[in-house]
Amino acid sequence: MENFGIASIRNVALLSHSGAGKTTLAEAMLFSAGAINRMGKVDDGTTNSDYDPDEMKRKISINLSLLPFKWQNTKINLLDAPGYADFAGDARAAVKAAESAVIVVTASSGVEVGTENAWAIVEEACLPRCILINKMDRDSVNFDAVVAAVREKFGSRCIPLTIPMGSSKDFNGVINVLKMKAFTGPHPAQESDIPDDLAASAKEYHEKLAEAVAEQDDKLIEEFLGGEELTDEELTSGLKKAIVSCEIVPILTASALTNTGIDSLLDYFVDYMPSPEQHEVALKDEGVIKADDAGALAALVFKTTADPYVGKLTYFRVFRGILTANSHVWNSVKNADERIGQLYSMHGKNQETVSQVGAGDIGAVAKLSVTGTNDTLTAPETPVVISPITFPAATYSVAVHPKSKADVDKLGHAVSKLLEEDPTLESHRDHDTAETIVSGLGDTQMDVMADKMARKYSVAVELKPPRVPYRETITGSARAEYKHKKQTGGHGQYGHVVLEVEALPSGTGVEFVDKVVGGSVPRNYIPAVEKGIKEAVHEGGSLGFPIVDLRATLCDGSYHAVDSSEICFKIAGAGALKKGMEAAGPILLEPVVSLHIAVPSSVVGDVIGDLNTKRAQVQGINPKDDFSMIDAKAPLAEVQRYAIDLKSLTHGRGNFTMTFDHYQQVPAHLTQKLVAERAVEVTATSQNSH
Repeated sequence: MENFGIASIRNVALLSHSGAGKTTLAEAMLFSAGAINRMGKVDDGTTNSDYDPDEMKRKISINLSLLPFKWQNTKINLLDAPGYADFAGDARAAVKAAESAVIVVTASSGVEVGTENAWAIVEEACLPRCILINKMDRDSVNFDAVVAAVREKFGSRCIPLTIPMGSSKDFNGVINVLKMKAFTGPHPAQESDIPDDLAASAKEYHEKLAEAVAEQDDKLIEEFLGGEELTDEELTSGLKKAIVSCEIVPILTASALTNTGIDSLLDYFVDYMPSPEQHEVALKDEGVIKADDAGALAALVFKTTADPYVGKLTYFRVFRGILTANSHVWNSVKNADERIGQLYSMHGKNQETVSQVGAGDIGAVAKLSVTGTNDTLTAPETPVVISPITFPAATYSVAVHPKSKADVDKLGHAVSKLLEEDPTLESHRDHDTAETIVSGLGDTQMDVMADKMARKYSVAVELKPPRVPYRETITGSARAEYKHKKQTGGHGQYGHVVLEVEALPSGTGVEFVDKVVGGSVPRNYIPAVEKGIKEAVHEGGSLGFPIVDLRATLCDGSYHAVDSSEICFKIAGAGALKKGMEAAGPILLEPVVSLHIAVPSSVVGDVIGDLNTKRAQVQGINPKDDFSMIDAKAPLAEVQRYAIDLKSLTHGRGNFTMTFDHYQQVPAHLTQKLVAERAVEVTATSQNSH
């Protein structure tokens, strides 16, 4: 594809609720533009954007795809983003790389939760947008009802620009109510006069659109209210200005499957959506930059893919300057030089070699050494950092258990590569439970992650709920002694320790105090006693959970001149601590988390009821518009699957954050249950080891 000037580029994010026909719509646009010879099908796994094996298996979009094509001497970079909530990170990346967006709704379902989520992302980014009502060829559809639902949810600035000619099997074209012309049939659509039976409806929509355009300009509204008819030029320029300023959100209609109304949508991209020169991007610290080929390079990495055979592929958007193949650039986030090799224009999974990527355009480069998603590539002499993509915080965690020793050895590499591809994933090693924990946005994302591990890196894993990091402590005090004594053929073993253990306030930790007098325990063995106590604290009490919040005071003991050693006193110290724990009122502690939950006010009662079943304590409820903000504290053990539970309760409209708050005592009846479960687990582990 040839080079295009900044004014002749449109970067458009394609967003929707999952299943709204977005991928088929992308196929229809590519076909109409002549970029492909035939439209692929989602069910057949032949679409240009859903080419990943996981996408073909599940028949949903999982990854952001770049689909460039040419329409009316304009390059359109279509950024097809996943609609499924578990993959919202790529939707945010698409919006960051674009100047405008299309939000797709279906004529049969109307506004869904994914529609609301897409709108929220675009609204936060202040991007000009349109809404496309797709699937007008479906049975029992009602265009006016969907328009009313859109306007009720998103406001009166949403106004039809094209309306359907017929519906269901009779849908055969669209009417542009600004131009007052009909466009019938699939590509190439034929322009004609408006049919008589639709003339009155079209005129009514035209007047509504004209009034909305006039309201954005003092001169135009004066003419409009004075009874003057606005000229075509005034309407066109006024509408474009209102779209770019987000004062008007046009509603268009189409059927991607029958390729009807697609030409009008593509014309809309060219005629009304802003070019990169009308858009500015914020820098991380302060200031903005605008698209300018003559300026110093500033490009943002918005997507990274990794493959064991192809290698790493880095997608970038040039906001200023020109990125040239076989050059050196400066990564201003990592403060490192980066060599740029061959550059590509990506067409789904296919690569087209290019010599440069100019301001406002999007490209890709292979095998960068240090650069990752959200890094800025700049000219070395003028480094800037572009404001990063804000990815959603992880709310759902799993423990990743390798199925074999070979899988254990390869797990770390596989996880690091998957985190490089998906910034919404996080991982850490829980030293208390000895588990690799991966956190993300939902269970489907985790299942896809496990499939990728097996397919890409030959690592077989089992996903389990993470073990809860319980703690053990005491409620009172006790005196305990432990004598380690063993006689063998040569030197024996002897170490005798007397400890006093007492409870400390929550969060204090474990203290060791030496109060030995008279040399009953020689000074050179006291560090061994302390080491034994610390190891016992880590190994845990009777249930094997780490011990916290107590003071262990070494007050007495005895030794043998020949048989005593450091190891003997280490064993004695550990033994005395465990005996003291048993006598000082041991209890089990569980982690408690703070939840900040946002849900539609209509389901607050259901959400509160569910929290009550999870031993949660609601701290407050604060209404905000149509939503209510709920603050609560709950035991971690009860809310490990809260991302899934809340999605079910709110039909995907709720969201929450979770942070650790404190530890509290586990109720007695639950402690007994945990003791029984732990005993079974220990027995099973012992049997497996034999």
